[in-house]
Parts: sequence; C-alpha cells; structure tokens
Amino acid sequence: MPTRSFPFPPAPRLDLEPEYRRLQQEEPVSRVRLPYGEEAWLVTRHADVRTVLTDPRFSRAAAVGRDVPRVAAADFSAGIVAMDPPEHTRVRSVCRTAFTARTVARLRARATGIATELAGDALAAGTFDAVEDFALPFTLKMICELLGVPFADREHFRHWAEAGLAATAISEEERWSATAAMWDYIAALVAERERRPREDLISAMLTARGTVSHDELVMLVMTILVAGHETTSTQLPNFLYVLLADRDRFADLVADPALIPTAVEELMRYVPLESGGTSPRYATADVALSGVLVEAGSPVVPASVIANRDPAVFADPDRLDLGRDPNPHLGFGLGAHFCLGAPLARLELRVALEVLTSVAPDLRLVGESGIDWKTGMLVRGPSRLTLTA
Repeated sequence: MPTRSFPFPPAPRLDLEPEYRRLQQEEPVSRVRLPYGEEAWLVTRHADVRTVLTDPRFSRAAAVGRDVPRVAAADFSAGIVAMDPPEHTRVRSVCRTAFTARTVARLRARATGIATELAGDALAAGTFDAVEDFALPFTLKMICELLGVPFADREHFRHWAEAGLAATAISEEERWSATAAMWDYIAALVAERERRPREDLISAMLTARGTVSHDELVMLVMTILVAGHETTSTQLPNFLYVLLADRDRFADLVADPALIPTAVEELMRYVPLESGGTSPRYATADVALSGVLVEAGSPVVPASVIANRDPAVFADPDRLDLGRDPNPHLGFGLGAHFCLGAPLARLELRVALEVLTSVAPDLRLVGESGIDWKTGMLVRGPSRLTLTA
C-alpha cells in the first residue's frame, strides 16, 4: 500500500480535495505521512470515522510521548485534548452545566442584540467585510461575555486563538509565545475569580471544580477560548459564502426562516472546515476498519470532511440540502471529545443567520475580488468576505 503525503494539495475556496473521494471509494483506510511525525492511517468512510471517534480502543492519551502525526512542527498534543475517560470526563465535568443546550439558550437574547447591532453598523456602511465587521466581533463578544473576559482585551484573544489553530501561518517561536501569554493571562483571571467570583463561566467552573486543579482549569478555559471563538468566527463567513455564491440558497432562508436550524446542521456537514484531518487517535488493540487491520499502537487520522459526504449515509452527499433531516454529520466531532461548545456554536450560527436574513434580505457577494482566503491555518475559510445589501 503506497504512503501518500497529507494534507492533500488544497482545493480552491471551499471545494473538497478530489483525493478524498477517490480514497473513500477505493482505499478507505490508507497510509499517509503528514509534514511532521510518524506515518498514520487515514480513514475516510463515515462508519470508520465514527468508530475511531467513539470506540474506546482508540485513544488520545496514547499520543503523549509519541511523535504525533501533525501539520505544524510544534506538538500541542496535551491538556484535555490528550485525555481519555475517566480523566477527560473528570476535567470536562466542570462545564457540565455551562454548555448545556438549556443554559446556552438563555444567551439567545444577548446574542440577538449583539448580532443586530453589528449588522446595523455594517449595513450602514453600504459595503462591509463579513469577517472583520461581523463574524469576528460577534463571536468575540459572545465568548468574552460568557467567560467574563474584558472585551477591551479582544485583540489579545483574537491573536491567541489564531495562533492556536495556525499550521504554517506564524513561526513556531510566535506560536509558543502566544500560548505562554494566553496561559499567563487566563491563569491570572482564574486566580482573580477564585478571590472574587462573578456571574460568568469561569466562576461557575470554579464552583463545580471538584478535583480539577488550577492548571487543569486554566487549560480548559484556554481550550474553550480557541474552540469557542476561532472556529465559529471562521464557519460563519464560510456559511455566508456558500449561501451567497448560489444566492437562491440565501433567498430560501429569507423566505422560510424556519429552515435555519436544519440549514446550520447541513452547512456544518457540507462545509469542509478542517484542512488537515482531525486529531489522530492511537489504536490500543488490533482493530479492523473496512477490512484493513489497524495494529495496536498505530495512529489513525479521521477525515470528517469526507465522512460527511459519504453516500452510504447521506443521499446525494455533494448537494446542499438546507432541509436535510436526519443529518448525522460529524462537524462537531463525536464521542468523548464531542465539541464542548457545540450548543454555543449552534446558537451563534443560527442567530447570525436569523438576523442577517431578516435585516438584509438582499445581501450579496461583491464578487471574487472581494474575497481573500486564509492560508497556513488548520481551518479553511475567508480572511476577507466583502458583502453589500
């Protein structure tokens, strides 16, 4: 079996790399070599990706001390992302009530107010950048308010979050420096909340901490910051690009806002956010995937972006169906490491589309010249998306 270089050469815009489809059909469990680390298996079928994400025979903790397959030189396989149950469950439990669907729903009124204000300011300018003028400040304000972080420090947060998902966009020295600065800031904030609790997520986490240490709590807040801001602030412009590139899609949501919840799920399935697969898991026992034996100790990279286009699970998988239901996509992951902030992300994405389709029903792209795309990041999306109403 040949070993292929991965990630594959990037496709334009939000297209899927054609190699994914060929492998899914012909070689669903294949050997790959990433820019750094040991060789790995790449799995591309929905059933196999589900197995790797949910079966306890695949471990994140086993990555510690290994030369983990990765896109960037620095190995950030540590913290809660490198834990398995029960340790992972113990640390994650401090957010058990913070990110439930019911708790996040209480933020809906605030989210709607923030999105409405930002949309009004952006539309008043006539032409605006959906990234800088809407998506970034919207998601930053939401995560800052949730964590109890001063919005005045938003530029620091933005830089740290971007560094956390950089592949080659910044130097390794800059990345480590940003991580250290974020640690110091969050550690000081957690210590301050220990002395003077407030009505925010960090204080709630401290109340529910149990056996979770100060450093583990800092690590968890850092994870929430990066996952809760950078990914959603990237997906929202992605969604707008997909909806407006074929404007009938946006018009469908204008005509029927009740479609927005299923549209968000379908866009999570359809838009290929990750540019290099998800974090590898290590097999702790021999496991057969699509007839291929993955031996114990082998790293496996799940390719959720193509698993979400598996024709064995999704009818006409390359068609965007805003009313698709059911929709067992893997856009938020699955299993123990299911995205902690998924309820918040869903809320933000739904509210943003509700507000924009309501106040700007004639919204449209200015043109390809008004779009720049991110490079050197672990997520793909526009760095500039010029819109007009």
